[in-house]
Amino acid sequence: MAAPVTRAEVLKIYKTMLRESSKFSFYNYRMYAVRRVKDAFREQKAVSDTSEIQQHLLEAHRFLDIIKRQVI
Repeated sequence: MAAPVTRAEVLKIYKTMLRESSKFSFYNYRMYAVRRVKDAFREQKAVSDTSEIQQHLLEAHRFLDIIKRQVI
């Protein structure tokens, strides 16, 4: 069984995603990415099941990888 996800881990990925999203050179892309990150985390705010949180965290890491590839 995996270790429970801490609040610090979630905040770290959230801040990293916002930071990477702000690197888009085009305003519309940048604002879309920032809005999508914020909306996704807001939607999942009430989730309390550990396995579901881990699943959402994996999705966040995948999305972060996509953002990093697009920003280059």
